[in-house]
Amino acid sequence: MKLLFICSRNQWRSLTAEKIFEAYGLYDVKSAGTAENARIKVNAGHIGWADLIFVMEKKHERRLKAKFGQDLDGKRILRLDIEDEYGYMDEELIELLKSRVSEHIEVPE
Repeated sequence: MKLLFICSRNQWRSLTAEKIFEAYGLYDVKSAGTAENARIKVNAGHIGWADLIFVMEKKHERRLKAKFGQDLDGKRILRLDIEDEYGYMDEELIELLKSRVSEHIEVPE
């Protein structure tokens, strides 16, 4: 299963998610951002590649739909509702990610 994590700049939230979930070895994982200055900017290739797309906030879902409309047909977008108030690999962020993502896929203990 291919997981794509999206936030704004792909520096803290989505990058942390990528590192956490790729370490399990159960999933193919990528991350990207929606902002012009994102470390890795989301593109149609990312969308086509992903089986599940996790966004951190509603604005990320809106941006994806505005930019990639038809590319998203048949894709599951899951909103995690994680605000931009955590640093990279922040312990609280890691726990939030594991908890919210585990509602949708298997997350090892």
